[in-house]
Amino acid sequence: MIKKDILANKSVLIVVHGNSLRALFKYLNDISDEAIINVNIPTGVPLVMELNENLKAVSHRYLGDPEEIQAKMDAVKNQGKK
Repeated sequence: MIKKDILANKSVLIVVHGNSLRALFKYLNDISDEAIINVNIPTGVPLVMELNENLKAVSHRYLGDPEEIQAKMDAVKNQGKK
């Protein structure tokens, strides 16, 4: 259903969290297992992705204040560090 709507040029809202979002982001951006480790997706920040006809990301951007988004990305990066 999602694929059909995207291919019909409709805007689609997908709501996910944590590892589900990382897996989707990894797939849509063709990111390797090694590279995804260094991707820090901020919690609670809308992410807009534009996809091509093969449903692969051609661009993405976060919505909101860039400084706040960077702070949230840094918080994700530093999770578990002491």
